Amino acid sequence: MSSDIAVVIEHLEGALAEVSFEMLAKGRELAAAGGGQLWGVLIGHDVTRLAGELGAADGVAVVEHAALAHYTPEAYERAAAAALQALGPRVALVASSSMGLDLAAGLSGTLGWPLCGYCKDVTLTGGTLSAVSQIYGGKLMATAEVPGEHAVCAMLPGAAAASAGRKSGTTPLREIPAPALDSLRMRFKRLIQPEAGDVDITRESVLVSVGRGIGSQDNLAVVEELAQALGAAVSSSRPIVDQGWLPKSRQVGKSGLSVKPKLYLAVGISGAPEHIEGMRGAELIVAINTDPSAPIFDVAHYGVVSDLFDVLPALTEKIKSQA
Repeated sequence: MSSDIAVVIEHLEGALAEVSFEMLAKGRELAAAGGGQLWGVLIGHDVTRLAGELGAADGVAVVEHAALAHYTPEAYERAAAAALQALGPRVALVASSSMGLDLAAGLSGTLGWPLCGYCKDVTLTGGTLSAVSQIYGGKLMATAEVPGEHAVCAMLPGAAAASAGRKSGTTPLREIPAPALDSLRMRFKRLIQPEAGDVDITRESVLVSVGRGIGSQDNLAVVEELAQALGAAVSSSRPIVDQGWLPKSRQVGKSGLSVKPKLYLAVGISGAPEHIEGMRGAELIVAINTDPSAPIFDVAHYGVVSDLFDVLPALTEKIKSQA
């Protein structure tokens, strides 16, 4: 049985995704535990130049083809399957992102490998693979031993520190021949960038982000008053946008925008994986929620278990008094 670990690298518009470095860090841990090597799997067109940023890996397997210049499920699944079949790793790590979850399911079916989704942690002990996964929207954690010689694990954002997987340097390359890609049913047309709208939350250094815990649209005034005192912008989780209380341009998450502010204040947000994916890059995360087991506290640097209607007015008053 192989002890090697493979990480499917995500990239967009010529830049590596932050989650790729997180997975490399976790992959490094697993490879060390099993005594194997860590491989990065780089798929695309003219992407070999990105391998220089994957110094945390022992080697980089590259699959290049003009049809892989942009992500499509069918083409990337074939390419990733070809690479993983050639490498034969004990574990293949993908991100719990829109692309990664799409790809993980296809790889599991194509390769016949078991799939663990929404993994918060993965460990190898004496050859036994265990995964801790979020279930029921992150309300519960399930730990399972994964059978078989190979497995695909989709890792949640924040499973490891990106800094531990960020290393430049010369890494041995292994070219994997691209599979047949001339009979694809899906073809890339164009990349549509989201409109910034009234506020470009991706450029804000401080965000006060609100979730369904706010209760009603009228209660947004409490959040907006705090944001004004902080010199911040108001953003939200998906339920607020779905209700029509804030425009789509304010939505943070997998189906919204990814943000990296200096301060992200999460108010009444439970912390679904789709939301965390969009705000994991914040330098400082502060969460306020009445539920002490809310998943948002797993990624927050500071947490307040209390009613937001008690905390926000007091916090606003304090900030105004020191202005």
